[in-house]
Amino acid sequence: MHEDDRLAGPDDAIPGRRSVDHELPNLHEDQSRSRRRADRMAGATSGRNVVMGLAVTTGRIGAATGRLVLFPARVLVRSPLAGPLRGRAESLAQTGRSAGVDARRRLETVADGVLAAPEAEHVVDGVFAGALPEAVARSLIEHRVVERVVAEVLASGELEREITSAREAERMERLVAQVMASPGLERVLADALDSRLTLDLTDRMVRSPAFKRALTQVVSSPELRAALKGQSMSFADELVTGIRRRLRRLDDVVERGPRRWFRRPARPEAAPSGELSVPYAGIATRGVALAFDAALVTMIFLTGTAVLGLVVSLVWNPGPASIVGTVIAVAGLLVEVAYFAGFWSTAGQTPGMRLMHLRVVDGAGSRPSFGRSLVRVLGLALAILFLFTGFLPVLIDDRRRALQDFLAGTIVVYDDNGSGGD
Repeated sequence: MHEDDRLAGPDDAIPGRRSVDHELPNLHEDQSRSRRRADRMAGATSGRNVVMGLAVTTGRIGAATGRLVLFPARVLVRSPLAGPLRGRAESLAQTGRSAGVDARRRLETVADGVLAAPEAEHVVDGVFAGALPEAVARSLIEHRVVERVVAEVLASGELEREITSAREAERMERLVAQVMASPGLERVLADALDSRLTLDLTDRMVRSPAFKRALTQVVSSPELRAALKGQSMSFADELVTGIRRRLRRLDDVVERGPRRWFRRPARPEAAPSGELSVPYAGIATRGVALAFDAALVTMIFLTGTAVLGLVVSLVWNPGPASIVGTVIAVAGLLVEVAYFAGFWSTAGQTPGMRLMHLRVVDGAGSRPSFGRSLVRVLGLALAILFLFTGFLPVLIDDRRRALQDFLAGTIVVYDDNGSGGD
């Protein structure tokens, strides 16, 4: 035992123990102070929560009460009876929107006027002439704004990818242009085309059954035939269509004078869309069609007569010339009657009238019978024998009928479907 410990009496306090006993009351005070602070915070928190809960509950009760009170009003607004009110409300809303747009426009106008004023220009000049631009530039430099923006752009990798793609695209275009312009490529292609291997492959492909079948299918296809027919007939079709259009206009022109002389009303003008003024065929188109039919009948008769005379001359020498002439005349008449009457009664057209897109019909709109066609052939012969005066009524008649039409009770109409008549 230490000498100081032996000399201390029983009532003497130990120094370490004295410090502990001195600190204990302070510790108890701190603990009690902390508990009181915690109790006050808990009480404050609890009070705040109570107030918050009371406010929320009161708000919910008020909202429910408001919905219950406004329920009849909502039902009334949604009902058909409130339609005029809604329309009035929409009108007021539209007026409010128009006023808002007008206000914004006025504000823009005022702003434009303010910015365009000389005073605004002086203010801007004064701002840029002061210390503000220099302060902004100094701030940008001190805070290294440009460096940070550039670093962010470089770190994103987008700039590098764009530059790389642009460089690669330019390089590829230059490479392709150099290859296509190089004489080496031309020599390589020429050597490949002139090579024996290419010729053998081409010859083998041409002789192959598959190539022959494909070529046969292409050549025999209806599409190719239609294309060739269209190419070969396009010029003729355009020529005939142009002639037909001009002849139809001539039908209207040549009859204006005679109708005015005989005090007949003028024909209506053709529509701008190309529609016909009247459906009845005029003298110009009918005359061209008749000339075409006459040439065709003459060609048929001469060819038939020549062939028949050549055959008959092999076994029999014809008699007097007068008899031969009479026989030829009768044969020619029969050919003409058979030509016109046969075409009119069977198809309602002759080849010449079909070319001009004309049709001959009876009073019911049908093709004439064979008997009516024979009467029409007789009337056509009379119209021609009297120096073509039988065609003059076409110029003044409302339905453009000639002598043969009056005798047979027929009319000639335009037919753009491709059929026609004399």
